[in-house]
Amino acid sequence: MTDKYLIFSDLDGTLLDHNTYSWQPAQSTIDALKAESIPIIFNTSKTFVELIKLQNALKLDTPFIVENGAAIYIPKGHFDQKPNDVYDQGDYWVKTFCQPRAYWLALLLQVGKSYQAYYTGFSQLTIDGLMDLSGLNEQQASDALQREYSEPLHWHGTLEQRNTFAELMSDYGANVLLGGRFLHISGACDKGLAQYWLAEKYRDQYPTTDITTIAMGDSDNDIAMLEAADIAIQIRSPKHDFPKLQRQAKAIQSDEFGPKGWAETLTQLLPFIHQHEVQDG
Repeated sequence: MTDKYLIFSDLDGTLLDHNTYSWQPAQSTIDALKAESIPIIFNTSKTFVELIKLQNALKLDTPFIVENGAAIYIPKGHFDQKPNDVYDQGDYWVKTFCQPRAYWLALLLQVGKSYQAYYTGFSQLTIDGLMDLSGLNEQQASDALQREYSEPLHWHGTLEQRNTFAELMSDYGANVLLGGRFLHISGACDKGLAQYWLAEKYRDQYPTTDITTIAMGDSDNDIAMLEAADIAIQIRSPKHDFPKLQRQAKAIQSDEFGPKGWAETLTQLLPFIHQHEVQDG
């Protein structure tokens, strides 16, 4: 049996620098992975519009997961067979895991009304407002506001209020995830479930291949994907501690921050991956 590795990567604070959103320190490692035909699969809170631009900039033709596991976009023809339970959207097969954004906006109005003084949702923000909160430029902020499945919140209440709010929303079926900057309201989906589903499609495509998943992230909203992967890589953040994992085995922590840590850890693994593929290939 041959081996194949899949890299599932968070973006903000992981491949992209927390402050500058640059991936440049990881460019040579990205090139090395592409040369080895190792798929780089983004698994992120970002939107479809944001991901299309990043995929094009990095010249990637791999599937990607948006809005914390809410949907997977698979380039048509990436697999020999169209997966079940997907629909066509332009050049992609799309698999969704939760209700659309309008559902969560309505729930916030109905259930979270008493907490509205403690947060500002993306639906309330102007482009300038998001630029001030995030450091994104005008075009990046415009793209980030184009949510389809979730509503990020800028929380300005207390930690206790946030916890009580999260419990309330969870009671009504919402999944509440804390990202690097924002609190994300969406459905019963997460990065781990989407990652597992997509990895199974690769196993269907390569039935005589041993598929190994590597997940990389820096925040609490990455915990599900880190726990679900065969190998978990936690990227050091300048803003918060490593997310706490239950797993003990096959968990790696970077010394460097953001894209430098991304490159550092994968560069260490690449010789092992290459040797394994050469021996078994």
